[in-house]
Amino acid sequence: MGGETAFTERELDIMSVLWRAGSGTVTEVRDALRDDLGYTSVLKMLQILEDKGMVRHEAEGRAYRYFPVVEPEEAGGDALRRIVDKIFQGSAEMALARLVSERPLRPEEVKRMKALLDEAAKREEG
Repeated sequence: MGGETAFTERELDIMSVLWRAGSGTVTEVRDALRDDLGYTSVLKMLQILEDKGMVRHEAEGRAYRYFPVVEPEEAGGDALRRIVDKIFQGSAEMALARLVSERPLRPEEVKRMKALLDEAAKREEG
């Protein structure tokens, strides 16, 4: 899917439920959300997401089952770009420094991050 994949905070909450579960009815999505939203509010958000092409639905008895169309990596990339631009003044270095100082990292995570940085450096050199 091309173009910007920008979600509001509420849309991202709903997409997160669908990504974790793979799909969900309005009731299942509503039950998985931390907030106490009404059925019609969740339904309306799912309809908006469908209008945007982010989810699709299939009939399941009297209910609809919603499926994510956009992969989390696509949404994450767009969200991360916005955060780096708006919060870290476009500096990937500042964003990375904040990320790695926020939580403990497992040795295998550090190894993968180093490999990604080495790969990025090679691309810039060649």
